[in-house]
Amino acid sequence: MMPTDNAERDQHATGSAPMLASNAERETATQRLQAAFAEHRLTDDEFDERIRQALTARTAGDLDRLTADLPVPSPALVVAAGPGGKPGRFAIAMKSSISRAGRWTVPPRFFSLVYKGSGLLDLRSAELSSAVTTITAVSYKSRIEVVLPPGVRVELGGTGVSAAGDTRPGQTVETPAGAPVVRVKGVAYKGTIEVRTAPGA
Repeated sequence: MMPTDNAERDQHATGSAPMLASNAERETATQRLQAAFAEHRLTDDEFDERIRQALTARTAGDLDRLTADLPVPSPALVVAAGPGGKPGRFAIAMKSSISRAGRWTVPPRFFSLVYKGSGLLDLRSAELSSAVTTITAVSYKSRIEVVLPPGVRVELGGTGVSAAGDTRPGQTVETPAGAPVVRVKGVAYKGTIEVRTAPGA
Protein backbone atom coordinates (compact mmCIF):
# COMPACT_ATOMS: atom_id res chain seq x y z
CA MET A 1 0.00 0.00 0.00
CA MET A 2 1.42 3.39 -1.02
CA PRO A 3 1.95 6.10 1.68
CA THR A 4 -0.77 8.74 1.50
CA ASP A 5 1.24 11.82 2.46
CA ASN A 6 4.78 13.15 3.05
CA ALA A 7 4.81 12.23 6.74
CA GLU A 8 3.87 8.63 5.98
CA ARG A 9 6.53 8.46 3.25
CA ASP A 10 9.14 9.65 5.80
CA GLN A 11 8.03 7.00 8.26
CA HIS A 12 7.95 4.30 5.59
CA ALA A 13 11.49 5.15 4.44
CA THR A 14 13.12 5.38 7.86
CA GLY A 15 11.07 2.91 9.88
CA SER A 16 10.47 5.52 12.56
CA ALA A 17 8.16 8.47 13.12
CA PRO A 18 9.10 11.59 11.11
CA MET A 19 10.62 14.53 12.97
CA LEU A 20 8.14 17.38 13.28
CA ALA A 21 9.41 20.75 12.03
CA SER A 22 9.99 23.67 14.42
CA ASN A 23 9.36 27.35 13.75
CA ALA A 24 13.13 27.91 13.66
CA GLU A 25 13.52 25.25 10.95
CA ARG A 26 10.69 26.80 8.93
CA GLU A 27 12.41 30.19 9.21
CA THR A 28 15.72 28.73 8.02
CA ALA A 29 13.99 27.13 5.03
CA THR A 30 12.21 30.38 4.08
CA GLN A 31 15.51 32.27 4.28
CA ARG A 32 17.13 29.80 1.89
CA LEU A 33 14.20 30.20 -0.50
CA GLN A 34 14.46 34.00 -0.27
CA ALA A 35 18.17 33.91 -1.11
CA ALA A 36 17.54 31.57 -4.06
CA PHE A 37 14.79 33.86 -5.35
CA ALA A 38 17.06 36.91 -5.07
CA GLU A 39 19.70 35.04 -7.10
CA HIS A 40 17.08 34.18 -9.76
CA ARG A 41 17.39 30.44 -9.11
CA LEU A 42 13.61 30.24 -8.65
CA THR A 43 10.90 31.74 -10.81
CA ASP A 44 8.16 33.83 -9.22
CA ASP A 45 5.70 30.93 -9.36
CA GLU A 46 8.22 28.43 -7.95
CA PHE A 47 9.08 30.81 -5.12
CA ASP A 48 5.44 31.46 -4.22
CA GLU A 49 4.60 27.76 -4.19
CA ARG A 50 7.63 26.74 -2.10
CA ILE A 51 7.10 29.55 0.41
CA ARG A 52 3.52 28.42 1.00
CA GLN A 53 4.68 24.85 1.48
CA ALA A 54 7.50 25.91 3.85
CA LEU A 55 5.16 27.91 6.08
CA THR A 56 2.76 24.98 6.42
CA ALA A 57 5.33 22.15 6.50
CA ARG A 58 4.69 19.56 9.21
CA THR A 59 7.98 17.66 9.17
CA ALA A 60 11.66 18.36 8.74
CA GLY A 61 11.61 16.05 5.73
CA ASP A 62 9.03 18.30 4.05
CA LEU A 63 11.39 21.27 4.47
CA ASP A 64 14.41 19.32 3.24
CA ARG A 65 12.61 18.46 0.01
CA LEU A 66 11.85 22.14 -0.63
CA THR A 67 15.52 23.16 -0.46
CA ALA A 68 17.29 19.99 -1.63
CA ASP A 69 18.18 21.53 -5.03
CA LEU A 70 19.40 24.85 -3.56
CA PRO A 71 22.84 25.86 -2.25
CA VAL A 72 23.28 26.91 1.35
CA PRO A 73 23.22 30.75 1.19
CA SER A 74 25.82 33.06 2.64
CA PRO A 75 24.65 34.52 5.97
CA ALA A 76 25.05 37.98 4.45
CA LEU A 77 22.19 37.25 2.10
CA VAL A 78 19.64 36.38 4.76
CA VAL A 79 20.38 38.60 7.74
CA ALA A 80 18.46 41.87 7.79
CA ALA A 81 20.39 44.96 8.77
CA GLY A 82 19.90 46.42 12.23
CA PRO A 83 18.69 49.93 13.11
CA GLY A 84 20.70 52.67 11.43
CA GLY A 85 22.00 50.48 8.61
CA LYS A 86 20.75 49.80 5.14
CA PRO A 87 17.58 47.71 5.29
CA GLY A 88 18.84 45.25 2.70
CA ARG A 89 16.56 43.19 0.50
CA PHE A 90 14.66 41.31 3.23
CA ALA A 91 12.42 42.16 6.17
CA ILE A 92 11.32 39.16 8.23
CA ALA A 93 9.16 38.88 11.35
CA MET A 94 8.34 35.62 13.12
CA LYS A 95 5.62 36.18 15.76
CA SER A 96 6.68 39.84 15.98
CA SER A 97 6.44 43.04 13.95
CA ILE A 98 8.60 44.82 11.40
CA SER A 99 8.59 48.43 10.24
CA ARG A 100 10.42 50.16 7.41
CA ALA A 101 9.56 53.86 7.47
CA GLY A 102 11.16 57.29 7.26
CA ARG A 103 14.18 57.80 5.02
CA TRP A 104 15.46 54.48 3.69
CA THR A 105 16.70 53.18 0.35
CA VAL A 106 14.45 50.64 -1.32
CA PRO A 107 16.33 48.15 -3.53
CA PRO A 108 14.88 47.17 -6.94
CA ARG A 109 13.62 43.89 -5.45
CA PHE A 110 12.48 43.77 -1.83
CA PHE A 111 11.03 40.82 0.07
CA SER A 112 8.99 40.85 3.28
CA LEU A 113 7.77 37.81 5.22
CA VAL A 114 5.55 38.11 8.31
CA TYR A 115 4.60 34.98 10.25
CA LYS A 116 1.88 35.53 12.88
CA GLY A 117 2.74 39.20 13.33
CA SER A 118 2.43 42.54 11.53
CA GLY A 119 4.44 44.52 9.03
CA LEU A 120 4.62 48.11 7.78
CA LEU A 121 6.46 49.15 4.61
CA ASP A 122 6.14 52.94 4.34
CA LEU A 123 7.69 54.33 1.14
CA ARG A 124 6.47 57.92 1.46
CA SER A 125 9.89 59.26 2.50
CA ALA A 126 11.92 56.44 0.99
CA GLU A 127 14.34 56.65 -1.91
CA LEU A 128 13.54 54.28 -4.78
CA SER A 129 16.80 53.01 -6.28
CA SER A 130 15.18 51.89 -9.53
CA ALA A 131 12.53 53.12 -11.94
CA VAL A 132 10.71 49.84 -11.29
CA THR A 133 10.55 48.46 -7.74
CA THR A 134 9.17 44.98 -7.01
CA ILE A 135 7.97 44.22 -3.49
CA THR A 136 7.11 40.60 -2.75
CA ALA A 137 5.14 40.24 0.48
CA VAL A 138 4.23 36.97 2.20
CA SER A 139 1.70 37.16 5.01
CA TYR A 140 0.97 34.07 7.12
CA LYS A 141 -1.87 34.74 9.58
CA SER A 142 -0.64 38.34 9.61
CA ARG A 143 -1.28 41.82 8.24
CA ILE A 144 1.19 43.67 6.04
CA GLU A 145 0.56 47.31 5.11
CA VAL A 146 2.35 48.98 2.20
CA VAL A 147 2.04 52.78 2.09
CA LEU A 148 3.02 54.60 -1.12
CA PRO A 149 3.34 58.32 -1.92
CA PRO A 150 1.11 60.00 -4.53
CA GLY A 151 2.46 60.03 -8.09
CA VAL A 152 3.70 56.43 -8.05
CA ARG A 153 2.33 53.94 -10.56
CA VAL A 154 1.05 50.93 -8.63
CA GLU A 155 0.82 47.42 -10.07
CA LEU A 156 -0.69 44.67 -7.92
CA GLY A 157 -0.53 40.90 -8.27
CA GLY A 158 -0.65 37.65 -6.36
CA THR A 159 -3.24 36.48 -3.83
CA GLY A 160 -4.62 38.17 -0.73
CA VAL A 161 -3.72 41.70 -1.88
CA SER A 162 -6.17 44.56 -1.39
CA ALA A 163 -5.84 48.25 -2.12
CA ALA A 164 -7.61 51.46 -1.17
CA GLY A 165 -9.82 52.88 -3.91
CA ASP A 166 -10.71 50.97 -7.04
CA THR A 167 -7.40 49.24 -7.66
CA ARG A 168 -7.46 45.44 -7.65
CA PRO A 169 -4.75 42.81 -8.25
CA GLY A 170 -3.73 42.88 -11.90
CA GLN A 171 -4.78 46.51 -12.35
CA THR A 172 -2.85 49.79 -12.27
CA VAL A 173 -3.46 53.37 -11.16
CA GLU A 174 -3.28 56.10 -13.82
CA THR A 175 -0.19 58.29 -13.28
CA PRO A 176 1.87 60.66 -15.43
CA ALA A 177 4.21 59.16 -18.01
CA GLY A 178 7.64 58.43 -16.56
CA ALA A 179 6.36 58.01 -13.02
CA PRO A 180 8.21 55.40 -10.91
CA VAL A 181 6.56 51.99 -10.81
CA VAL A 182 6.03 49.95 -7.65
CA ARG A 183 4.89 46.37 -8.17
CA VAL A 184 3.45 44.68 -5.10
CA LYS A 185 3.14 40.92 -5.39
CA GLY A 186 1.43 39.23 -2.49
CA VAL A 187 0.96 35.77 -1.07
CA ALA A 188 -1.39 35.77 1.92
CA TYR A 189 -2.37 32.65 3.87
CA LYS A 190 -5.14 33.47 6.35
CA GLY A 191 -3.76 37.02 6.35
CA THR A 192 -3.96 40.31 4.47
CA ILE A 193 -1.70 42.56 2.42
CA GLU A 194 -3.05 46.08 2.12
CA VAL A 195 -1.63 48.67 -0.29
CA ARG A 196 -2.65 52.31 -0.01
CA THR A 197 -1.53 55.73 -1.18
CA ALA A 198 -1.20 58.57 1.32
CA PRO A 199 0.28 62.09 1.45
CA GLY A 200 3.92 62.45 2.49
CA ALA A 201 4.86 61.33 5.98
